[in-house]
Amino acid sequence: MKNIFFKLILIFAFSFSSSVMFAQKDSVHFRIPHQISVEFGYRYSFYQNTYLSDAGTYIGDPGNTISQTLNKATSGVGILADYAWQLSGFNNKKPAIYLSIPMGYTIFLPDNPTSKRISMLNYGWTIRHNLATSDKKLIPFVGYGLFLTNMSVGIPNWGSVSGHQTQFEGGLNFSTSTKLQYFVKLQASYSSYPKLGYAKSLHFMYADLRVGVRL
Repeated sequence: MKNIFFKLILIFAFSFSSSVMFAQKDSVHFRIPHQISVEFGYRYSFYQNTYLSDAGTYIGDPGNTISQTLNKATSGVGILADYAWQLSGFNNKKPAIYLSIPMGYTIFLPDNPTSKRISMLNYGWTIRHNLATSDKKLIPFVGYGLFLTNMSVGIPNWGSVSGHQTQFEGGLNFSTSTKLQYFVKLQASYSSYPKLGYAKSLHFMYADLRVGVRL
């Protein structure tokens, strides 16, 4: 009786290990695809508050008078890199959707000798929807992003101020025979900051023309 019971245990153990082995052999080990992008291009501010502080003069810290500062910096250049994870379209039957974590830097150049340079560091997340499957040569896409931004102005002792940015974009991916994809896109953004030295908001609205490469 004991021998029969022992043999049954061996047969069960062998059958279980065999089934696990075959299941592992037949299973598909899936790794979520990712994509790295680098882009650069031109930015134009079609609306901005030119007064970086509130109009007139007022008292800041005790004994420190802060005066109105007028600044014009309406165009510049920027660069951005992001790391994206694919969320859908794995079997190429549907267009892919990507979630990415970007980080970028933009410089607004002064319009005249009395203006100051404005620089912005931004980071956050974006959602990008491809509008065609990856087997196409041209793949249009649209995207949406939310960023935290840090803006500084080339004025001594003014430091920097933090704000937020909302961004919409649309463009084209150009597939190649390699893993590389080139792309061009237009994007529109809105950002808001506290006015430097005063409890009011500073707003920027701008458009970008960007080109880049994905891997």
